[in-house]
Amino acid sequence: MFVRVLFFGILKDLVGRAEDRLEVREGARLAAVFEHYAARVPRISQMQDSIVLARNQEFTSPEAPLAEGDEIALLPPVSGGSEPAPGAALAESEDEIGNYFAVTRHPIDVRGLAQRLLRGSDGAVVTFEGVVRDHSAGRATLRLEYDCYIPLAVKQMRQIAADLLAACSIDRIAMVHRLGRLEIGETSVAIVVTAAHRRPAYEASLEAINRLKRLVPIWKKEYFADGGVWAEGAWDASVPRLEGSSRCSG
Repeated sequence: MFVRVLFFGILKDLVGRAEDRLEVREGARLAAVFEHYAARVPRISQMQDSIVLARNQEFTSPEAPLAEGDEIALLPPVSGGSEPAPGAALAESEDEIGNYFAVTRHPIDVRGLAQRLLRGSDGAVVTFEGVVRDHSAGRATLRLEYDCYIPLAVKQMRQIAADLLAACSIDRIAMVHRLGRLEIGETSVAIVVTAAHRRPAYEASLEAINRLKRLVPIWKKEYFADGGVWAEGAWDASVPRLEGSSRCSG
């Protein structure tokens, strides 16, 4: 049987392509997909403890069985297609109470996001913008480039928001991340939180960006005078790992 395999971030560079069609035996587990590419590219084997797997746009244990036509994604540590029409999002989702989530290749309208969420009952609106700075670890940064597993990213944003809405006294939340090439000073990610009072809005905004950087599959490539490097972060402890799978080499 055959599965579709997707690669992101540094893994796309290592394999030399963004996707592949792989034949696997009946009854094979998800770990077998990792093992196939780890055997071909030793660097991937060395990254075993930091790579996670997704099946059909959900984080999945490496022990899970495969089925014909599955979409499998190999996801390196988070670092936290064709061009759409101007102003359009690559993917977006809005729920019945006005929470909004999107990824886009266009500048983020943060003020517009706030206006989209605000209601007469709100007494506070907190906006967070992550912007491209001109240095990293003592080196001058020229620009950034962001890659993303779009369907899973929007799903994870929705889940983060649902958890925060259940735990915090907030009204609505918006999360938007930009992809592609970004120049110094441009906004890469925006989070907007509305609430009746300022403190829960501040706290939820901080927790939202912290969770986004650990749970949403987005990767950052930093460009310096001597070339580009994929930034490496770490997955949240709740995400299933390859480590512990007895069939994985490395």
